[in-house]
Amino acid sequence: MPEGFDARVREVIARIRPALQMDGGDIEIVEIQEPNLTVRLVGACHGCPSAVYTLYQGVYGELKRSVPEFGELFAV
Repeated sequence: MPEGFDARVREVIARIRPALQMDGGDIEIVEIQEPNLTVRLVGACHGCPSAVYTLYQGVYGELKRSVPEFGELFAV
């Protein structure tokens, strides 16, 4: 696994991205400020009724599993 908070967060987002892209969406990293992450959902994910579920059950859950010191996930 990559070392450093930023590298580990980016690796998790890279793992998640293909699933979002399969549905016509994507996720962009806006800012990494340890221990938090700000992202933007784009494409089909932007405004999708399931976006909150995707962010907090999918993205946040995977970040907490993979980066134990991860804090909060913010979406803009």
